[in-house]
Amino acid sequence: MSHLPNDVLTKVCKAAELVLASEHTIALTGAGSSTPSGVPDFRSADSGLWTRYSPMEVASLTTFRQQPEKFFRWLRPLAAQILKAEPNPSHMAFATLGQNGFIEAVITQNIDGLHQRAGAKVVIEVHGSLNTLTCIGCYQQYPSNGYIDAYIQQGEIPRCQVCDRILKPDVVLFEEQLPFEPWLKAREEIGKCDLLIVAGSSLVVMPVAGLPMKVIENQARVIIVNKTPTYIDDYAEVVIHGDVADILPAIAKEVLDV
Repeated sequence: MSHLPNDVLTKVCKAAELVLASEHTIALTGAGSSTPSGVPDFRSADSGLWTRYSPMEVASLTTFRQQPEKFFRWLRPLAAQILKAEPNPSHMAFATLGQNGFIEAVITQNIDGLHQRAGAKVVIEVHGSLNTLTCIGCYQQYPSNGYIDAYIQQGEIPRCQVCDRILKPDVVLFEEQLPFEPWLKAREEIGKCDLLIVAGSSLVVMPVAGLPMKVIENQARVIIVNKTPTYIDDYAEVVIHGDVADILPAIAKEVLDV
């Protein structure tokens, strides 16, 4: 932790104290948790995907249904980056905290599966995952493993083995509702927690962005670790504007060294 400024170290120690005092801590992570792994985010002013593409034109349910080739052409380089990405220190920090009983669950907006690969036991994917595909005709579900190589290398659009209809990645597109069971589980965890750690999320995408305010309304505490300010900063107990790959390992070390 010695490379961190003194004011940040003070906040890291305060965050660790909150974790140690908590009986039910959960995490909420966004794209900023995966950018250190090389996965691009969507809304950064200089590098976000939506600075180069209109989300409704490439990542909406309408585009998928009417122009699936356009959707899969846009998704292909992103899927390739996700496939080669490795968990970064923030993923490892959350996994280690969970394995030692300090984190009960991770709610994530990310679709890359990096929390699970880092060793996190309870991960709630509220925006879905690239790990599975579902047929738009007969609704048969398939693991992505059997399709991902042909798609990334040759651009082959995945099709159902039963009815030959296109397979949709099980990720939430614009115009789509969140998957019911993960969303219900996320709401349950929010209702039970006495401490929420928000990491790498700008908290602008609803309805997930509203979850921290539910925690505040329940008179529980919030820690924010994000490069840019969020709407909840004024209500949080600790706010650290920095890289999650630096801050989360520092918090974890302080917690585990006690």
